[in-house]
Amino acid sequence: MLPGLSGDMLTLVGGSGPPLLLLHGDPQTHLCWHSIAPKLAEQYTVVLADLRGRGESHKPERTSDHRHYSKRLMATEQVRIMERLGFDVFRVVGHDRGARVARRMALDYPDKVERLAVMDIVPVLDFYERATSAVAQDYFYFFFLTQPFPVPDRLIAGDPRAFMGDILTSLTKPGFNYHPGALEAYLAASTTEESINSICECFRAGISSDVEDDKASRSAGRRITCPTLVFWGELGVVGRYFDMQRIWSDWAAPVSFAPMPCGHFIPEEEPELTATHLIRFLQ
Repeated sequence: MLPGLSGDMLTLVGGSGPPLLLLHGDPQTHLCWHSIAPKLAEQYTVVLADLRGRGESHKPERTSDHRHYSKRLMATEQVRIMERLGFDVFRVVGHDRGARVARRMALDYPDKVERLAVMDIVPVLDFYERATSAVAQDYFYFFFLTQPFPVPDRLIAGDPRAFMGDILTSLTKPGFNYHPGALEAYLAASTTEESINSICECFRAGISSDVEDDKASRSAGRRITCPTLVFWGELGVVGRYFDMQRIWSDWAAPVSFAPMPCGHFIPEEEPELTATHLIRFLQ
């Protein structure tokens, strides 16, 4: 455990070479990299972290402005962790929620992030501006989880394993199965009362403070300037409904793209292809 901004953060370090931070998505933990991290550790010093509100890291209480779960604060926390480990400049890869944190990190700390890879996200401002009824139907939890406390928190608590399990399994490609140990770890970590509230607060921050931060960045003309690689699942919601190349080209340059033959959970659905893309890009 390492000290975060307001509590302890689970942080694992392995391998050797230039520092590489891997950030997981929802409703998961650092274990989502279990098939990829060992390959990357052959060339990099890999840092795995449970984001605040997830896994074994601290879970701040909710606030009226939801800022405890803003991606800006979460990005700052990860930068401070990397500094404590002795890494002032590093590469970062994020999936889902971790990709949102990594993207904000590259915008707010351009001197820290050498290369950025994000997986299966649309920048939050673009997501809410471009969402259609079809997107709302297929990504219903983006709107359900933003509702005021205690509505989603209490409804999820009625059957948390079913709710989190549906997110984990309904967004993958046909025939995919998680490693049983990993799936059980995700369900155990995401279904406690603290974890449910943290996930809801993270989405509430997404539609409020994160949107505000994106609007300010857009107005200021801020863009990601480090080399950026954007993944998305061609069988997922993002791949079906959003023009990823157009959206991301407005935010980052230079940027390259890696559409993947899978659903949302790219690191586990296509670990070998993902690792191949990352090893080539991160050099």
